[in-house]
Amino acid sequence: MVKLVMSYNIKDGRDADYYEFQVRKFAPGMTRLGLQPTDAWLTVYGESAQIVTGGIAEDLRSMRRILASREWENLRNSLQEFVTNYEEKIVPHNGKPQFF
Repeated sequence: MVKLVMSYNIKDGRDADYYEFQVRKFAPGMTRLGLQPTDAWLTVYGESAQIVTGGIAEDLRSMRRILASREWENLRNSLQEFVTNYEEKIVPHNGKPQFF
C-alpha cells in the first residue's frame, strides 16, 4: 500500500468553509476515487504546515491513476479555494502517522 500525504495551511477567515468542504466534498470524493482517508493532523504550535492529512491506495499504480484523474484534479482545485502552500507526496504506507 502507498499513502498520499498532503500538507497545507487554511486561508485566513476560511476555517468554517474549509471544514464544511472537507466533510461534504473532499473526504467523500477521495473515497469515491479509491483513496481511503487515514488521518488528519492540526498543528497548533510551531512552524510546520497547519494541516497534514493522508489517504492510502492499494498500490503505486492505483495511486498514480487516481492522481492523474480529472476527478482528483477537480477536488484538488476546489481545495485550493480554502488553502495555501499545498504540497503532496507519495510514500510507502507503514500504518503510522507520516509527515513530510
